[in-house]
Amino acid sequence: MLERQYISEVILSQPVKEDSYLSTLPVVRHLSECGSLSLGHSVTFFVGENGTGKSTLLEAIAVAFGFNPEGGTKNFNFATSGTHSELFRHITLAKSKFPQDGFFLRAESFYNTASYIEALDREPSALPPLIESYGGVSLHKQSHGESFLSLVQNRFGGKGVYILDEPEAALSPSRLLVLMAEMQALVEKDSQFIIATHSPILMTFPGAEIYAFSQEGVASVSYRETEHYQLTRRFLENPEQILRYLFE
Repeated sequence: MLERQYISEVILSQPVKEDSYLSTLPVVRHLSECGSLSLGHSVTFFVGENGTGKSTLLEAIAVAFGFNPEGGTKNFNFATSGTHSELFRHITLAKSKFPQDGFFLRAESFYNTASYIEALDREPSALPPLIESYGGVSLHKQSHGESFLSLVQNRFGGKGVYILDEPEAALSPSRLLVLMAEMQALVEKDSQFIIATHSPILMTFPGAEIYAFSQEGVASVSYRETEHYQLTRRFLENPEQILRYLFE
């Protein structure tokens, strides 16, 4: 039996106009046909090729939940470029309970999030410094991967909703394993993760739901059914053959 999650379902509550680019996304077509997408697990992965809409849906969920489009907590209010889609206006989130914590982490705009934290700490009323909640060291003075893990290890407190867009972008394989250990600890503290990823390592997280996004729509699959697993396995078993075929 599935546990009640903070966000239990994504519902397409307002139809998308046919002349909108959003209507061309497989995930939007899926929501138009099925009406909703269930999020009944503590960890849910969105996987699939570029252009299928997984990051667009993830962003829409984050914005509809109240997070800043470029990342951060619900209290973050900054914008460097208004590039997020309008999909959040077309969905409704079914909520089963209310979190005490939360964060929207996206690799492409994490620099802007780190800069915003420093800007807040430069304000005269910034007591105690906000950076103390992020490990006490400027996120700009750490490597990309170190700052990602510092955020998770110091800022994520549990009983929260954590929405991550391609967190593997900054992490080595060994650091991905550290991230998974941190995720497990947070799941045990009644947290929910919704993650868009290309990482076959991250997808192995025990008990996670994996939604594969493709041109045909969205389907729940097992880890070994994902193209990421199958292609990675074939490559590692015989990289010379695959590269020879690729370079011909």
